[in-house]
Amino acid sequence: MSLDLGKLEGVVRRFDELNALLSSGELDGDGFAKMSREHAELAPVVEAIDAYKRLLSNLEEAEEILADTSGDREMREMAEVEKYEILEKLPDAERQMKLMLIPKDSADTKNAILEIRAGTGGEEAALFAADLYRMYQRYAENRGWKFEQMDASENDLGGFKEVIVNVSGTDVFARLKFESGVHRVQRVPVTEGGGRIHTSAATVAVLPEAEEVDIRIDPKDLRIDTYRSQGAGGQHVNTTDSAVRITHIPTGVVAASQEAKSQHKNKEKAMKMLLSRLYDQERESKDSARAADRKSQVGSGDRSERIRTYNFPQGRVSDHRINLTLYRLDDFIAGGPSVDEMIDALIAEEQAQKLAEIEG
Repeated sequence: MSLDLGKLEGVVRRFDELNALLSSGELDGDGFAKMSREHAELAPVVEAIDAYKRLLSNLEEAEEILADTSGDREMREMAEVEKYEILEKLPDAERQMKLMLIPKDSADTKNAILEIRAGTGGEEAALFAADLYRMYQRYAENRGWKFEQMDASENDLGGFKEVIVNVSGTDVFARLKFESGVHRVQRVPVTEGGGRIHTSAATVAVLPEAEEVDIRIDPKDLRIDTYRSQGAGGQHVNTTDSAVRITHIPTGVVAASQEAKSQHKNKEKAMKMLLSRLYDQERESKDSARAADRKSQVGSGDRSERIRTYNFPQGRVSDHRINLTLYRLDDFIAGGPSVDEMIDALIAEEQAQKLAEIEG
């Protein structure tokens, strides 16, 4: 299917409008930030459109030379070669253009709030949640991302009932969003003396980190409570009310932090979590009309969907959405290159699905 040139011109017109708006000096801070983001997203698309249009223009020129049978023989031979080369390049250029015209998830450029919770399986599920935490921590280090723990509830064995992390860097949400869902582990638990293989699970939720420009909150809609931080097993870790819980009264959404010794720092972290949860809720409600379609898509963000199994006896990790199995579990659970291999495959599958929709 050929590209819709009218659509390409529409993208270029929008880019020119943004150029004019950004240089007008008439935008306020929020407006300028939003327009700048859109401008930055469109710039590589417009560059690719220009390159694609140059190919079409050069093809037209070559065909005009070939159509003139009275023209110079050497020129016509050169035009023949150029036409062949352009026709070789065009299919790939068209495919790349279609990929660039796929509507982008506006949250892809954002940092992420990563939430890991123990599911079915008791103590072993909490230990697996801790394994996933370390896997993402090492993966983040390998990609040069910042990995900051915001809140955690541990058990006595060093597992996590729940742990929440802020991950920041380049393309964080674009890559981590595919991790949302139920992760299942099959192995002999350290707590099991009989050597039997158990199955347990942990749930991962990846939320785009919201900025104040993304969502507005009326301070009157917030209830802020302070309390003493608790450690593993319920013991107090300090004697001051430094832990903070913030409730958004209209929605009932709650966020809490007790990681920092400072109440101010905990309030800041809890607010960041609250903003991100409300932003995620807003995104979900906007997407509700497409919910049925999204269920069948890669990276749907459905946190009740079993997405991956980590089978230790067989040394494999299997992603059920794309039927990909890697027999490099040790590397994967260590946050190694295998994680990128899996995520790249998920991104490719999502792009293929979106291309199929564009091409009808």
